[in-house]
Amino acid sequence: MSLRSDANRCFVCGPANPDGLQLIFRLDGAVCRSEFTPQRNHCGYDGVTHGGIIFSALDDVMANWLFLKGMRAVTAKCDIRFKEPLPIGTPVTLEGICIKDKTRLAVLQGKMIGQNSGVLFAETQASFMKIPRTRGRSKVPE
Repeated sequence: MSLRSDANRCFVCGPANPDGLQLIFRLDGAVCRSEFTPQRNHCGYDGVTHGGIIFSALDDVMANWLFLKGMRAVTAKCDIRFKEPLPIGTPVTLEGICIKDKTRLAVLQGKMIGQNSGVLFAETQASFMKIPRTRGRSKVPE
């Protein structure tokens, strides 16, 4: 599924955003996945990835689970737990799974795991409000 035109400049996944992370998400069975290696420009304090970058990547792996399943939704609430500092240059895998899917709300879980070490760097749980489609169109502009 290709990105909508309004998502092409998304900071996390937008291919038209030269300053963004440009992550590519895919469904692998029931799990949405992507890979990411933070660079020096993603630094918070010396040598450690900024928490906002980590949060953004995890928010998007969960949101893209919904998008790749054909649903449109926005983050309603998200809790994050930082487990370990993520050193710059450390390759990680992002994983998003759906825990609960109701008519108007979905609850998802996201994880950021070191590719080489298996270390859990951060995990999230978020509620997403589904955007209903009306008359063949979404309430959010395409």
